[in-house]
Amino acid sequence: MPANLSPEYKAAEAAFRATREPRERLDCLREMLRTIPKHKGTEHLQADIKARIKDLGEQLEAGRKGGGHGGPALVIRPEGAAQVALLGPPNSGKSALHARLTASGATAAPYPFTTQFPQPGMMPHEDIFFQLIDLPPLAAEHPVPWLGSALQTADAALLVVDPGEPACTEQLQEVRSLLAARRVTLTGRWPASDESRGGEEQGAPADDADPFGVRLPTLLLANKADLAVDPDVELQALLELTGLPYPALAVSAETGRGLGELGPWLFSRLGVLRVYTKVPGHAVDRQRPFTLRRGQTVGDVARLVHRDLVRTLRYARIWGPSGFDGQTVGHEHRVADGDVVELHA
Repeated sequence: MPANLSPEYKAAEAAFRATREPRERLDCLREMLRTIPKHKGTEHLQADIKARIKDLGEQLEAGRKGGGHGGPALVIRPEGAAQVALLGPPNSGKSALHARLTASGATAAPYPFTTQFPQPGMMPHEDIFFQLIDLPPLAAEHPVPWLGSALQTADAALLVVDPGEPACTEQLQEVRSLLAARRVTLTGRWPASDESRGGEEQGAPADDADPFGVRLPTLLLANKADLAVDPDVELQALLELTGLPYPALAVSAETGRGLGELGPWLFSRLGVLRVYTKVPGHAVDRQRPFTLRRGQTVGDVARLVHRDLVRTLRYARIWGPSGFDGQTVGHEHRVADGDVVELHA
């Protein structure tokens, strides 16, 4: 029986896809359940929505109570310019990379499954930060049942591998299979780049095929480059052997090789914009920019400043690349990286 989903349901689903904040996602799920047509054709989807409301509600409640009562948080609230998940097989060096990039003090050890729960950290890039989430390694003998939920809030993934591991190609295949079972697809397409390695994976679902499917733009990090004779040649051989569609970098958590490229790479390929705000009659605040994506508008800036401000905003003045200095603009004016925005409510 066809689902015949209503416009109200589709709007709620679109809002669910657009937001990364866990509590807002929970509100969207409840609205999806409220507006979905109740008939036999939607029974499976209704059950899926109810299960996700239950899981996300429990995870948020556990986080609110704190580790002493509810255990470590399994859903990490997004912060910074973007939330980027570190994924990979055991002993690929994810935790060592996380510690080097974020100074988080994450535990790294020469034995597998050191990381048991999501570990957030902030990687600086110029005057902004990317949130890196170190996740448990992916292996069939160590299932992570909550992984799909944890990745719902991610904007992208870093797939960390050790090309010197003899079973590297089999590990990569297993990682992709385990993620697929959690309705997670790693894609080589990035929002602000046409430089993907050959496009989408074969059999990848369309964007509207699964409202709860996660599609993560992915950068492959060939770690432990300090142990390779020629890391770039080794990386190219790995890509040719596996046919993986991801852009890739050879890096080393030990020496820092290639890690300086990560911040600029993520900034560019995710289409991140920095917008600075000023209060009328005062100097611009250049210490803490708001971060947006290409194509976003003055209205989006107002929403970031305060969710109620977008309703009372009359106009804004712009200084920067998107207009001439002091130009008066409305809600729909698209901002550019480096713009200064003065909001008038």
